[in-house]
Amino acid sequence: MQNFVLVIHILLAVMMIVLILVQHGKGADAGATFGGGGAATVFGASGSANFLTRVTAILTALFFITSISLAMFAKKQSNDPFNLNSIATQTTAPAAPVTPKSSETSPTAPKTSE
Repeated sequence: MQNFVLVIHILLAVMMIVLILVQHGKGADAGATFGGGGAATVFGASGSANFLTRVTAILTALFFITSISLAMFAKKQSNDPFNLNSIATQTTAPAAPVTPKSSETSPTAPKTSE
């Protein structure tokens, strides 16, 4: 379920980026009055603004819902609640130093006389 929500979240993010880049800014209408030619669009002079604004608002709401649900999935996976004190006290104990065992084949081992 988490992977499905993550894929939807990424798709919503990409669609929002594309949709926001397609929209005109507030200053785009001033250029059209001076012969910019930008007013002739598929939706008419101002018809696209309402449609694109509504679609952007819907995608944004869905993006927030998926963000909250992903945060809830992450919270369920964590064992301990977030606490700065628990992070500061979680230290690993140092490993015990390894002492090499003496063997007769070791060059540092004292040789016994027979």
